[in-house]
Amino acid sequence: MSHGDFQNELYTIGEKLLNKFQRLPKGDILEIAFFFVIVLFIGTILVMTIIACSFCCFNCGSPDPRGRKIRVEPAAHK
Repeated sequence: MSHGDFQNELYTIGEKLLNKFQRLPKGDILEIAFFFVIVLFIGTILVMTIIACSFCCFNCGSPDPRGRKIRVEPAAHK
């Protein structure tokens, strides 16, 4: 997919979303509920991605280039 095709696809999706927002006040309650569930799901995914990326970036600043190490040792038998 070329850059122009990708831009056109994003533009088309944006137009559809804008049309959906404009028709939302006239829609029935079920349509409004489904739309907000989808928006909530997308928002949750974005927030989780941002949290995961920020956690990774905090480890990148550590002095050890391979990240944080956790030493695992066998449990002592009694």
